Amino acid sequence: MSSTYAFADARLARLDGFRVEIDETRERADIILDRPPLNVVSMPQRDQLRLVFEALDEDMRVRIIVVRSIGEHFSSGGNIGGFMEATAETVSKLAWNIASPTRCSKPVIVANRGYCFGVGFELSLACDFRIASETTLYALPEQRLGQIPGSGGSARLQKMIGITRTKDIVMRSKRITARQAFDWGIATECVPDAELEQATDKLVDELRSFAPLAQRTAKKLLNDTEDSTLSIAIELEGHCYSRLRQSEDFKEGVEAFSAKRPPKFLGR
Repeated sequence: MSSTYAFADARLARLDGFRVEIDETRERADIILDRPPLNVVSMPQRDQLRLVFEALDEDMRVRIIVVRSIGEHFSSGGNIGGFMEATAETVSKLAWNIASPTRCSKPVIVANRGYCFGVGFELSLACDFRIASETTLYALPEQRLGQIPGSGGSARLQKMIGITRTKDIVMRSKRITARQAFDWGIATECVPDAELEQATDKLVDELRSFAPLAQRTAKKLLNDTEDSTLSIAIELEGHCYSRLRQSEDFKEGVEAFSAKRPPKFLGR
């Protein structure tokens, strides 16, 4: 049973355009975009999203975070008028705020459907797993406004799919389907729209079956070595492996494997 999440931080007393629910029995927190029909993301909302991810990262009740939306569209992007009203300092923080799912130590899943444009796409790219309904359309339409993506979209895409495809998407404001996104390696899964919630639930349960410490370590290692040389990545991997070798969860995993029983991981 999910319940509305209450934050101690006064800045989160009234969430702008989204809400947070927690299901303690499934160790799951849902960040739900809730400004239908298009779930436009406001400037204040971006900073609140960062604060929410930071709070959930510290919450011991939460193992997995899911970002999803109300209605048939994930998000059509940001509030265009807000860009003209925002200060230079506010605009300079856009990418940092939207990168909060990446910095979060816990696995973050995003469930996309319908329009996933602009900052909606950039927020999704910052998550670890993207499950896309077949209705999903991804786009970075900033060129139509005389701008470029400002929250990490072009940079993350280029890492994922290369410069040629990224130029095609960014410089032409091109929309791509969920199936194409899956084929290109942007989406983790592409499922029928009616199965989006089921696929999300299934992935949550799968991720919860792994050791929390090993999962957090894997996420940080992969993020930290994305831009490194192969030799440095292998070196860091070895150090992480050695550290996990001392964990209680690794001992439990080995003993459970030998005894042919399910492991009981405690996150230490």
